[in-house]
Amino acid sequence: MLSATLPDFPWDLLEPAKAVAAAHPGGIVDLSVGTPVDPVPAVVRAALAGASDAPGYPLTAGTPALRAAIASWLARSCGASGTPGVLPTIGSKELVAWLPTLLGVRPGDVVVIPRVCYPTYEVGVKLAGAEVVRADALTALGPDPRVKLIWINSPANPTGRVLPAAHLRKVVDWARERGALVASDECYHSLGWEETPVSVLSDEVTGGDYTGVLAVHSLSKRSNLAGYRAGFVAGDPAVVRELLAVRKHAGMIVPAPVQAAMIAALEDEQHVAEQRERYASRRSALRAALTSAGFRIEESTAGLYLWSTRGEDCWKTVDWLAERGILAAPGAFYGPSAAQHVRVALTATDERVAAAVARLTS
Repeated sequence: MLSATLPDFPWDLLEPAKAVAAAHPGGIVDLSVGTPVDPVPAVVRAALAGASDAPGYPLTAGTPALRAAIASWLARSCGASGTPGVLPTIGSKELVAWLPTLLGVRPGDVVVIPRVCYPTYEVGVKLAGAEVVRADALTALGPDPRVKLIWINSPANPTGRVLPAAHLRKVVDWARERGALVASDECYHSLGWEETPVSVLSDEVTGGDYTGVLAVHSLSKRSNLAGYRAGFVAGDPAVVRELLAVRKHAGMIVPAPVQAAMIAALEDEQHVAEQRERYASRRSALRAALTSAGFRIEESTAGLYLWSTRGEDCWKTVDWLAERGILAAPGAFYGPSAAQHVRVALTATDERVAAAVARLTS
């Protein structure tokens, strides 16, 4: 069975701690998952409802209007002056999980993922039967001709690290010299705090030439559309055409009403600014409370999380927080080198965040 080749679903391992946190008299404050809790913007809901009479099959490639909206957003928000290929995806997680397979990566090939990262990168490599190598530095890879795909993630989940343009250029140049593809997961691009994220499609990095480069984006965090499953991939036109050719056969299609909602979300920046303010307020309160409780916050200059440590095994920290009715994700979910950290999400209501702050500072 294919599932036997995959790791346990990480959040299933949190159930015992979740039960402890749920037993707190004041109720659980679940900061373990980056799932939005704030309302879907009214402009997006109106667009979805207006497109709800959609009896026919939608276009796998996306409507011309959606493709134009994506391209315009990339130019405006990512500084991409060229003409990238664009393709809507059913959120970003399915693309992350299936990209190696869609690209024809096979046993014997190598896919590079960050040392500390979102678990689905590794899952995608295992689905394709390829070999995973965790590395953040190109020097760690050596002249390995088996490398077919390099995943980068900026702003990073879980650490909140931002990769500068110079680093991105080095990765792209290295991959091009070896015929490998760079895929940049940029789902938190709109959530820079102390640092401003740079897209791999930015003119600073590629100069409008997207050969061998893809960027993956999601509207889940930016626009509170996790329930809509709305994302897209953009970059090398030839690679995007290949992805489209395979996805047509597989039925990997974004529903027509969701495509209409994506257009509304991409064309409106007011709701993005309002959501940033909510997260900034929660971030400030949680950061201060965690620090006062003896945590050290590392990196976390962008994104939706506080990468926190008490200098002990992450599961011990998870238990300490659970006793106070707070659930966080252990660093072990994200790689062997993260065993002393926990990831604290900003995705809880103001009332629940206030409850967590009170418990951490009492």
